[in-house]
Amino acid sequence: MSKRVMVIGATGVLGRPAVARLLDAGYSVSGLARSEPRLEAVRATGAEPVAGDLFSTSSLVTALRGHDAVLNLATRIPQKMTRASAWAANDQVRVSGSAALAAAVRQVDSVRTVVQEGISFVYADGGAALLTEDAPLRPGRVTASSVTAHANVAALTDRTVVRLRIGTLVGPDAMTSALLAAARRGGPLILGSRSDWTTAIHPSDAAAAAVAALEAPSGVYNVGAPPVLKGDLGAALASAAGVRHARALPKWLVSRIPLAEPMGRSQRVDSGKLMAATGWKCERPTPGPDWFTED
Repeated sequence: MSKRVMVIGATGVLGRPAVARLLDAGYSVSGLARSEPRLEAVRATGAEPVAGDLFSTSSLVTALRGHDAVLNLATRIPQKMTRASAWAANDQVRVSGSAALAAAVRQVDSVRTVVQEGISFVYADGGAALLTEDAPLRPGRVTASSVTAHANVAALTDRTVVRLRIGTLVGPDAMTSALLAAARRGGPLILGSRSDWTTAIHPSDAAAAAVAALEAPSGVYNVGAPPVLKGDLGAALASAAGVRHARALPKWLVSRIPLAEPMGRSQRVDSGKLMAATGWKCERPTPGPDWFTED
C-alpha cells in the first residue's frame, strides 16, 4: 500500500512539480484547499483535494487523518517585494501556519513524517566558505519567519521532522519573470558583488528535493544547485532577459536596504547532506537556458 501524503501549497511554484513527482513515484497524494475554487485548482494538479484551513488546527486535524506524511510547501511571496508590509501574509503562513500544523500533527497519530520548507537566505555572509547546515544564521526582517517555522515543527520530537533551507528559486516562475522584466527596463539582476557566491535552484529540482526529503532522517537540510558566482548567475539571467549585461546593485548599497540585504550576502551553500541521505541530486546543476522552462 502506497504512502498517503498531504501537500500544503499544492498549487504553488514548488507544490505543482512536487505533486507530479509524488504521483510518478507511486504515492497517494492529497492537496489542502480552503475554498471551492482552490479545491478545483488542487484537482487540476492531479492531487485529491481535501478541504482545510492552514490556520485552523481543528480543520487540519480533520484533513490530515489517514495521511502518513505532510509536505508543507506553503508560502505567500508578495508581488511588491520592496514593501515591508507586503511580507506580512507570508510571515503569517510560515509562523501561524506551521504552529497550527504542528498542533494538528500532535493529534493525528497516522502522520509520522513532516517536511517543512524554508530558505537558505538565513545564513550569515560566508564569503567563499562552504556553508553547511551548522553554519551561523543571521535571520532578518523577511527571513526570520522561516526560522520560526522550522522551530515550530522541530518540537514534534516523536515524529520524523525534516526542515529544508532552499536556495533562490530561478525558473519559469512569477518572481523570476518579474526580475527579468525589470532587467529589460534597466533594473539590476545582481544584488551585491559579482565575485561573491550565491546558491540558486530550479523549482523542479527543489520540488524533487522536497519529495526525496520524505525518506530522510530528522534534521535540517540545505537544498540548492552547486553554488555559482553571482556574476555567472547574472549572465544567465541577462541572457534569459535578452539584455547584454547584468546590472549589479553594489553590496554596500544592498546592505542598507533591510528587505534586500540577505540577498546581497555571499552564500556558498552546500547541499551534500541531503544528497548523501537520499540520493537526490539536481537535474539542472548549472544555470542556463534550461532553467527557464517547465520541463
